Amino acid sequence: MKLLLLCLGLILVCAQQEENNDVAIRNFDISKISGEWYSIFVASDLEEKVEENGSMRIFVELIYALDNSSLYFKFQTKVNGECTEFSLCSFSSIDDGYNVFRISQFGDSTYIIVYLANFNKDRPYQVLEFYAREPDVSPELKEEFVEIAQRQGIVKENIIDLTKIDRCFQIRGSGVSQA
Repeated sequence: MKLLLLCLGLILVCAQQEENNDVAIRNFDISKISGEWYSIFVASDLEEKVEENGSMRIFVELIYALDNSSLYFKFQTKVNGECTEFSLCSFSSIDDGYNVFRISQFGDSTYIIVYLANFNKDRPYQVLEFYAREPDVSPELKEEFVEIAQRQGIVKENIIDLTKIDRCFQIRGSGVSQA
């Protein structure tokens, strides 16, 4: 057991050093994250997590900064073909393994890239999610995200453009559900 904990600690240290250092977030106003968001991309080095019905094929709806510097997320996902809602807070959790979460990029309050590293006993994996304030973004931003994901070791086939699929309740204000 001690060896397992030591290995997990070393993995976390190595993962921290291997992180994408393209953008360092320092002294940003976390309250600017609060509000409505749209899922644009999801990417993972473990394909089954982001494929249809994968546990990480989720769609952000709202993010709120809490007083304790945690973030509250409201998501939708498909369960048995039906769109359902769920929520969680951003602290590390034990769900499908041990998760470490961080915001790796925050672009002028219009988009964010969320990074999740999962350490489970079967196979650790990473997930990158790209959220924007609008239902879609420029091709240049999409290309930039693909490049970031590939630098993290994620193959192009595991980078899913969520603007081209059924995004549950993601299209707000139209009065039409895509479910």
